[in-house]
Amino acid sequence: MKIALIYDFDKTLSTTDMQNYDFIKNLKMNPKDFWDNTGKIVNDNESDKILAYMYMMVKECKNNNIKLTREYLNSCGNSIEFYNGVDTWFQRINQYAFSLGVTLEHYIVSSGITEIIEGTPISKYFKKIYGCSFLYKDGEAVWPKTAINYTNKTQFIFRIAKGALDIRDDDSVNKKTNKLVINYDNMIYFGDGLTDIPCMKIVKESGGKSIAIYQTGKENKILPLLTDDRVNFALPSDYSENSKLENVVKMIIGNMVTINNIRVKEKMEFESILGKKNED
Repeated sequence: MKIALIYDFDKTLSTTDMQNYDFIKNLKMNPKDFWDNTGKIVNDNESDKILAYMYMMVKECKNNNIKLTREYLNSCGNSIEFYNGVDTWFQRINQYAFSLGVTLEHYIVSSGITEIIEGTPISKYFKKIYGCSFLYKDGEAVWPKTAINYTNKTQFIFRIAKGALDIRDDDSVNKKTNKLVINYDNMIYFGDGLTDIPCMKIVKESGGKSIAIYQTGKENKILPLLTDDRVNFALPSDYSENSKLENVVKMIIGNMVTINNIRVKEKMEFESILGKKNED
């Protein structure tokens, strides 16, 4: 049995937007100015917010004589700060799942930068990282290769379910299938806000579980997602051992295993009855 744990990144695993660490610091800017300028591009040009911030990254690196290479972006992942317990979360939750005979697969679906995420120490735990990415010419970023906003995040739920993980493979993800690699009701989605709502809703309505992550003192930002029935749980951003989050996720995994075992048993009983009838 496989269960997919699907995470947003910024403010879901990390404490703030990934650019707010070394990337913006190296531009000799503060995060407010960077994001305010991004907002101005959006308003002045009726631009998509994701494409606007990617344009800002290219523009400001040129202004500061910084080569925006894949390696440079990878290095910006080294300074990212994660919530308490994230560094050991994957090993602990994998071990728990294994004790129940379950294989966990971890995925990132983020509007942040794939190359930065790949430079973090936790990147090794993800089967696939879906994020925004650059096209490179002579080693430097020149154009957005992939841009993921809140709406097209949802395609990756279907890709994970169908095993169509290659973003170039449109045929498999759109093809009707009666057998999924990972059932939707065996998915858990972790997100922190508005950009995650479409994914949260799809997973929840398909029988999986959606968890809204909030920072201490910022409960009011996330509680409407719970009261509006868009998520199953709203939990503090603490991934440490025996935290509320860990206990809830373990409970969800346990329930998924129980339901799966009941289904397997019912199927075997049905096939047994059908076999006896055929013999008669």
